[in-house]
Amino acid sequence: MKDAAPQAVHLDDYTPPPFLVESVSLIFRLDPKATKVQSRVRFVPNPDAVPGQALRLDGEGLILLNATLDGTPVTARPDETGLTLPAEALPRGPFTWEAEVEIAPEGNTALEGLYMSKGMYCTQCEAEGFRKITFYPDRPDVMAPFRVRIESDRPVLLSNGNPVAQGPGWAEWDDPHPKPAYLFALVAGDLVAHSDRFTTSEGREVALNIWVRKGDEGRCGYAMDALKRSMRWDEEVYGRAYDLDVFNIVAVDDFNMGAMENKGLNIFNSKYVLASPETATDTDYDNIERIIAHEYFHNWTGNRITCRDWFQLCLKEGLTVFRDQQFSADTRSGAVKRIEDVIALRARQFREDTGPLAHPVRPDSYVEINNFYTATVYEKGAELIRMLRLLVGAQAYDAALQLYFQRHDGQACTIEDWLQVFADATGRDLSQFKRWYVQAGTPRLHVDETWEEDSGTYTLTLRQHTPPTPGQPLKEPLLIPVALGLLAPDGREIMRSAVLELAAPEQGFVFEGLPARPVPSLLRGFSAPVILQHAQSAERQAFLLAHDTDPFSKWEAGRALARNLLMQMSRADAAPGPAWLDAMEAVLADDSLDPAYRARLLALPDEEDIARALHEAGHTPDPAAIHAAREKLRQTLAAHLEPRLATLYDTMDTPGPYSPEARDAGRRALRLSCLSLLSALDGGARAARLFDQAGNMTEQFAALNCLLHIGAGDEAAARFYRQWAHDRLVIDKWFGARVRNAPPARAAQTAEDLSRHPDFTWQNPNRFRAVFGALTANTAGFHHASGAGYRLLADWLIRLDPVNPQTAARLSTAFETWARFDPARQQMIRTELKRIAETPGLSRDMTEMTSRILG
Repeated sequence: MKDAAPQAVHLDDYTPPPFLVESVSLIFRLDPKATKVQSRVRFVPNPDAVPGQALRLDGEGLILLNATLDGTPVTARPDETGLTLPAEALPRGPFTWEAEVEIAPEGNTALEGLYMSKGMYCTQCEAEGFRKITFYPDRPDVMAPFRVRIESDRPVLLSNGNPVAQGPGWAEWDDPHPKPAYLFALVAGDLVAHSDRFTTSEGREVALNIWVRKGDEGRCGYAMDALKRSMRWDEEVYGRAYDLDVFNIVAVDDFNMGAMENKGLNIFNSKYVLASPETATDTDYDNIERIIAHEYFHNWTGNRITCRDWFQLCLKEGLTVFRDQQFSADTRSGAVKRIEDVIALRARQFREDTGPLAHPVRPDSYVEINNFYTATVYEKGAELIRMLRLLVGAQAYDAALQLYFQRHDGQACTIEDWLQVFADATGRDLSQFKRWYVQAGTPRLHVDETWEEDSGTYTLTLRQHTPPTPGQPLKEPLLIPVALGLLAPDGREIMRSAVLELAAPEQGFVFEGLPARPVPSLLRGFSAPVILQHAQSAERQAFLLAHDTDPFSKWEAGRALARNLLMQMSRADAAPGPAWLDAMEAVLADDSLDPAYRARLLALPDEEDIARALHEAGHTPDPAAIHAAREKLRQTLAAHLEPRLATLYDTMDTPGPYSPEARDAGRRALRLSCLSLLSALDGGARAARLFDQAGNMTEQFAALNCLLHIGAGDEAAARFYRQWAHDRLVIDKWFGARVRNAPPARAAQTAEDLSRHPDFTWQNPNRFRAVFGALTANTAGFHHASGAGYRLLADWLIRLDPVNPQTAARLSTAFETWARFDPARQQMIRTELKRIAETPGLSRDMTEMTSRILG
């Protein structure tokens, strides 16, 4: 018989903790099979809580060896999720809880709490992993300073804060800043450091260390450089200086996420730390820079000021994502960065918003909090910060952030606290803007235009509508900032960007005295996360592609042209007309445009984008037809642009030593975009030569992908494997490339074959995602009419779930789009989801995901 369904947690049920914590002292005696953890916690009654409550201490998988309350033995017995100290057993004033527990890090395959990775002890406590270390009120609104002693035979012993004492086989750390338990961290291992120093704007000397396994220390230079630039940027732009004497980063091979911002001791997935020109691509360097910055920025937006409860997760994540986006835009091409962010938002978050997993940026309930580390919380949360800044202006935004830091330092806050700061700093009523946080779904922005020739009056009518989402059938109008420019028929700009504020369901905006009917450039910079529904001819889109001065809108016009073409081609035997081809040739020839930007203009919408657009238009997408249409359009575009592509491929070469800096990376991006198209014409001849001659991983891996994509890469793939078999991160790339580029009819079989490869260590999240994440990214392959992709993924999710439920549950989102497809595919997906759901002993993570996806 299946266990009872897990119970949901609701935002409305929040109550303050009955007790706060003054201090925490921990002693770890590390052992792979039997680690002993001693805790000493000083509790005080919470004046904001109802008096006379019991104290609930969270704890899972712990063996309680002994416990005392103010020195008196405690007889309370733990249950599966913790233990309760009844109110009558508690003193009226402050008291001290002491306990000793035993845990087994070696057997912790879920990679949550204290676990081992290739002989290294490490922790991951967000969101609720600390309860797997010791008994404690594991909630973010309980904050305290921690002092930690580690005893182990490992030579390097690290925890949060500053080192205060050490000796043979032990070390002590003190973190003076109050923090919730989810920010606790510990690492013990045989590690080496890549070290540097940084002097803050306040004159503090900070020791910087990136700790890695022996042999990896030569690949930390870029991560260290990114860290120092992030620290300086945060001082200059946000006025935030670092506040400890040491900042440590540790690279870990077995890690469920990208990285974790633990106070003073960031723990990173190795792939987001280690880089050298020979082993890392430009994309890897970009990700390292971005994620290093993100985790460092959390020091203030997430650590010094944290979230009251997990429903407020977007308060720290949305704000910090926005900050890392600002940093990357300042460091690299702002236009390209904005385009990349929007592509990611549409691919992940719009998909989430239009399916069964739709939820508000601030959810109102959850069963398993690990399932709400989503694109909606992170990426859409960042878009809300961007909109807020646009609405109040850059100066008012800066003033509000300074008030936020001043008012809430050391506190656990809510979205209401955040918006109140802006209301107080700017005098604006943000009650309508708050709906963005509590309403799920992507608004549709409908556009109508009228023109009165005699008076030169142009009227733009905007209507908003947000479709129903699970649990929210009715939607209220949002406050939507619409950045607008107006272009004359000759391409000149009549009106530079103005920001229209759409607050009603329908609103008209009138522009008088214009010399000619303008062409609107709408949603400049993607000023709001909406779906723009504006009927425009291909000629007008080509006009905007040629003349729009806003780089995002210029790119968007080309994207819309290509998307409309692909939608037509996937539903009928259509061919691209000259408007798009000629427009693409013109922008490719424009040397005034940044090469990285031109590379983005060359890239076609992906297959998921086309499927989503067809579904939005009321059509049933056919993955096979979409794939065929996209390949046909690539071939047509390549043939039309061949001479110019060949010239750019030669002229965009970057001779000399490799540099990951934006200028060289942009030239490589354009060159390799040209190579991808040319490979469809030359049978991979250029790609084969580049594969042989490449002096860096960016070029070698791009050449391999080109060859695999056209079905000519088997020999190159074998050589690549032999060359890099010793490097686990490069071999992750090899696994992914093989599956992602497999022909649709062979994608599932390719993934299944690779799952039998001796190097497929399926319990490592990076390696598992390299194969099965790549399978789901091969859209036509995963959704092949045979259903083989569905069955294979379900088989492996069932196998992984009892070992690592977080990774399994996150990959199950590949099934969330089932309702958009034809009845046969719908039935096959539902069959696999039901098979997963009926598996005995299914985790809370997967139980919640399958039930939500099935509806």
